[in-house]
Amino acid sequence: MTISLLQWQLDKSARQSFVEQLFVQAKTAIETGRWAAGEKLPSIRSLAAELAVSKFTVSDLYDRLGAAGLVQAQAGSGVFVRAPRLISLQLEAEHQQSEHASDVLLMRQTLQRESDWMKVSAGWLGPDWLPDTLIRQGLRELARQGQTLTDYGPAQGYFPLRQQLTDRLKAFGMELSPAQLLLTHSASHALDLLLRQLLRPGDAVLVDDPGFYNFFALLKLHQAVVLPIPRTQDGPDLTALEQQLQQFRPRLYLTNSMLSNPSGASVKSHRAYQVLQLLKQHQVLLIEDDIYADFENTPGPRYASLTGLVDSVYLGSLSKTLSADLRVGFIAAAPALIASLTDLKLITGMSTSGSIERLMYLALTGGGYKRHLEQLRRRLSEARAKVQHELQALGCSLPLKPEGGFLIWVRLPDGISSAVLSERLFAHQVLLAPGRQFSSQPDADQFTRLNVTQCLNREFWLLLGKELQSLALDQPPVQQSRL
Repeated sequence: MTISLLQWQLDKSARQSFVEQLFVQAKTAIETGRWAAGEKLPSIRSLAAELAVSKFTVSDLYDRLGAAGLVQAQAGSGVFVRAPRLISLQLEAEHQQSEHASDVLLMRQTLQRESDWMKVSAGWLGPDWLPDTLIRQGLRELARQGQTLTDYGPAQGYFPLRQQLTDRLKAFGMELSPAQLLLTHSASHALDLLLRQLLRPGDAVLVDDPGFYNFFALLKLHQAVVLPIPRTQDGPDLTALEQQLQQFRPRLYLTNSMLSNPSGASVKSHRAYQVLQLLKQHQVLLIEDDIYADFENTPGPRYASLTGLVDSVYLGSLSKTLSADLRVGFIAAAPALIASLTDLKLITGMSTSGSIERLMYLALTGGGYKRHLEQLRRRLSEARAKVQHELQALGCSLPLKPEGGFLIWVRLPDGISSAVLSERLFAHQVLLAPGRQFSSQPDADQFTRLNVTQCLNREFWLLLGKELQSLALDQPPVQQSRL
């Protein structure tokens, strides 16, 4: 069977070359199974005529697809789709069929791609950065214990883990009891419960800009009005914050206070006090997402430590530093809100896994977690330094200085579009996030988020340098003034 000529599309007004557009289009169709193994591609002559391009363009396209292992030429017969290497992709529903596809595109792509892809914008650490041995030791200990592995967990979560987490939060100046803490499947689950409980369609919510794209997706899902607040090195821009408060009367302010996603910057004490004063004046509840807490070298003051969890809620997670697979999140809040959220948790998803929560308790209390964090922070500091050096050499900059963690917010050289750059790198099996996924500011397309732990690959820097140089050459020349 021959792939229909109508399945090929070309935007001749786009900045991408014809070959690049067609390559990405064909690659996606093959990897998602839309073009099945064994299907025949149109002849060079017929496709060139259909798209009104040269035969050399189509020949170059087929050569690239062949080099990528996506098609195979058979002498005298034509060019055919090869069986995709990643069989699991054929079993996934096509993301284009989802109304939320654009909101989680980066996450879906990163989770589905093979291990040989360079996931330089991923939002989590790879397995070689996480304590696999520590988790396996915990699993063996869990199997030896007499407790059941087949029953439901407690409604509010495993008590010893809640006790351990409240003890750890004392380092941030938070004094609370285990009754004020609810365990969840993840921080995203925790946030979803809070938004279900606190929001009604049409409510306005303040968010940082740049900010975490999944915040935007969740708020959209709950039919909230998103009010972006520019993020500075010290925290949210106070002028913009006050304007939004006065004009829209928002219900909530959702923020990464420390080591924010995507910049790695943390709110400063003086700015935190100013923010809380404004929020209190306008009766706005603050939701503090602090999932990167354990990446800090020196713990800083949290909003929750300043409010005592009055007019604020605190979220945390163990997924970033322990396991992305065995996930546990938590909510710290006033007792009445925790009681309501516990009931909502049971209504929407029953209890969380007691076995996973016991495993995380063993990992936190076994003695190896502290050593893991010390080593992790050293490695991350070295990785950030290396990546920043490489970026500077390519003319990129970091307007917001990262203060820890693994995420950085990168400004590309003038005139370079992160959307175009990400499309070009995709053809080389590199997943780069366009800046507009994290920001609505006018210059967002000049930015991208990088994960420094995924950039320690010389091949990536060679590809990035090559594509940046190519895009710079594509820029229109500056018109000289005649005056």
